[in-house]
Amino acid sequence: MKKLLISFLLALGVAAGAQAAEGGVAWDQAPSRTNDLPALQNGAKLFVNYCLNCHSAAFMRFNRLQEIGISEQQIKDNLLFVTDKVGDTMKAPIDPKEAKEWFGAVPPDLTLVARSRAGHGGTGADYLYTYMRSFYRDDTRPTGWNNLVFPNVGMPHVLWELQGDREPVFEKAEAGGHEVEAFKGWKQITPGTMTTQQYDQAVGDLVGYLQWMAEPAQNQRVRIGAWVMLFLGVLLVVFWRLNAAYWKDIH
Repeated sequence: MKKLLISFLLALGVAAGAQAAEGGVAWDQAPSRTNDLPALQNGAKLFVNYCLNCHSAAFMRFNRLQEIGISEQQIKDNLLFVTDKVGDTMKAPIDPKEAKEWFGAVPPDLTLVARSRAGHGGTGADYLYTYMRSFYRDDTRPTGWNNLVFPNVGMPHVLWELQGDREPVFEKAEAGGHEVEAFKGWKQITPGTMTTQQYDQAVGDLVGYLQWMAEPAQNQRVRIGAWVMLFLGVLLVVFWRLNAAYWKDIH
């Protein structure tokens, strides 16, 4: 059984190495910002301005953004479309039929995307963080864009003005006795309005917001869990002392 397990793990390692050698990219670890209110607020702004035009978040209401420190008036002034109300769910104004014609499929709802995209490469946040930093120009695609993490994706690079144009750099590598093109890194072609560090920061904020949106109660759950563990620890000490007092005269 032990030999079988080792063989299985080795096979997984070989498969992962072959995938990387064939041009795939490893997922980068996303920064953890679900407790960072300024980052979440910036992520919410980016989501509404760049994502909500095509993607809905139909299980999230605008007024829940108050939980990350955005006031109701700020929501009304800065984050609502003309016909939306603060209590409405985040629905994209795009027509589904037109979206399917333009992109080949209706853009998916993003409410739970940070949880549903988890895989062998890491968490859903890791996937999204890498995905939003892996677009490149491809004139063969209808949108003019492609993505190393999601090859032949129908989505264009909505943040391209912030990031600028980049192209992937490959190098020769050997895998399974064959020479393949392995991904090495990125080459900046034209600059965006942000530096690489600023863009990565912005994407980290956006992904942090998507993580929060997938489970808004997660921070409260963690806080309650910490207090419960502290209470149980105190209770354990009390019971231990009571037990010692009860048995001290019994031989």
